[in-house]
Amino acid sequence: MSATGGRSGILLVDKPQGITSHDAVAKTRRLAGTRKVGHAGTLDPMATGLLVLGINSSTRLLTYLVGLDKEYFATIRLGAATSTDDAEGEIVSTAPAGAVAALGPSAITAALEPLTGEISQVPSSVSAIKVDGKRAYTLARAGETVELAARTVTVLALEVLGSRVDGDYLDIDVRVECSSGTYIRAIARDLGAALGVGGHLTALRRTKIGLFSVEDAANLETMDVATALLGPADVASRLFATYQLSESQAVDLGHGKRLVDDSWSGGTGPVAAIAPDGRLVGLIRFDGHTAKPLVNFPTDEVTA
Repeated sequence: MSATGGRSGILLVDKPQGITSHDAVAKTRRLAGTRKVGHAGTLDPMATGLLVLGINSSTRLLTYLVGLDKEYFATIRLGAATSTDDAEGEIVSTAPAGAVAALGPSAITAALEPLTGEISQVPSSVSAIKVDGKRAYTLARAGETVELAARTVTVLALEVLGSRVDGDYLDIDVRVECSSGTYIRAIARDLGAALGVGGHLTALRRTKIGLFSVEDAANLETMDVATALLGPADVASRLFATYQLSESQAVDLGHGKRLVDDSWSGGTGPVAAIAPDGRLVGLIRFDGHTAKPLVNFPTDEVTA
């Protein structure tokens, strides 16, 4: 029996600074005693905060978590641009003397305005986006010029929490709520460019993914996976409407059969289909009063 007791579920982890998300997954695999660990979005080594991991068959839920909105707290340093748009890169330009000192709150507020709402954003050249089958960051760090296409993202909130002078630089602390696929490093880069002084990210912490908060996350170094694991039925019920199955319906759905319910009025889906014993049987989608399975979960794992 694995360290999870054979259970499937979702694990919230608070990633520390200085390790990759792959490192965090590898450590979780050892602690959980299973190779079946996946993630719903990575964090750079410099960043800290919330990783959402799937254990065993609950990796099938990750598809529905990847696209959730996210919240970050970040520090943007104005006065220099770097090769990676963050503190891990080399400085490629610095602001003219006195330019940063001349910046006032109104200028910063005005420069942030075009970076909010639905915007067209060019991802950082060291992002994980694939170019001709290779990760952009692999090409960039090999010295190749990487040009990525702009993509539409939504910045729901971009709030300045405070600022302080650090030598020739101005550090701005911000809170960002954004759609999946938004690059906070790109916001730092674009803010610096708009102000004519250059900008890059010096700190980043992800605090929320959808309804999940880092406040509920386990410490990677000290966590007990079995205790920290969120059951798949619990997670699915937070994300979707639920449908309570009868015993016969649970069996039918487990065999891939469609369900018919003339009284259903809860929308198309996805809908979490829950067995009488509380187990998540699968996710279903209704077309009128007929539901077909989107994904099923095995019955041989322990109900969490």
